[in-house]
Amino acid sequence: MDVHKIDESISEFLAKIYTPERVEQLADRFFRKGVVKFSANARLVPLEIMTAVQVEADRLIEDYKERRDLLLGTTGNTPRKMSVVKSEEIEKSDLIRVIATSESLLGFLSRIAREPVIPQVSADERFLITHQEHKADTHGWHWGDYSFALIWALRMPPISCGGMLQTVPHTHWDKSDPRINETLCERQIDTHGLITGDLYLQRTDTTLHRTVPLTEDGAARTILNMTWAGERDLDKPLIGNDRWWEDPGAKAAQSVK
Repeated sequence: MDVHKIDESISEFLAKIYTPERVEQLADRFFRKGVVKFSANARLVPLEIMTAVQVEADRLIEDYKERRDLLLGTTGNTPRKMSVVKSEEIEKSDLIRVIATSESLLGFLSRIAREPVIPQVSADERFLITHQEHKADTHGWHWGDYSFALIWALRMPPISCGGMLQTVPHTHWDKSDPRINETLCERQIDTHGLITGDLYLQRTDTTLHRTVPLTEDGAARTILNMTWAGERDLDKPLIGNDRWWEDPGAKAAQSVK
């Protein structure tokens, strides 16, 4: 794939599919739910781009994956059980880097967010691949330090095997007192089924979310996370010493097996 034509390809693709009215509908849903999904009948990018990203992610997993099995203190000791590919390795991919900085893509997502979506985050946050493949693998309840993430569902298990996305919008993260169980008792949990090839935009700093644990070995779940900021994030310090994907020895992380 010619990476120099990606932005043009995305621009032409979006113009064919999304009317102003449809964008407003998506923006309303994003405001209410904190998530909007793009599926096969209403894609966000051409199929050839999705296929190329899937191939690239498989290569990166094969070459660079690192296992994480830990509990995270700043989210009330919720679990992280998966393999990861860190941002510094993904950053070397011209394909993924060009997509993540596409003016056409960012402009479209900014219309849905009703505010600028800004590709200016800490180096370790720009990208993350997570790969779950063992029974009980999960990305436990958490929030993000930055406002926005685009998640590429590169490989999804059958719903009968878990791996769904669960969300609680319009919540708040206090790293010193996360109160996750209290929030879950007080609020409705939305559950989103995903299939391979889906994408979704998420408001990650105010949407409490997790992946439902896998129920079988070999029921693989692979995602690529592209993280972006809102203007509110640009001068916000990163606190908590909890960047577990980058450093499994982070102070807030407790290793478990």
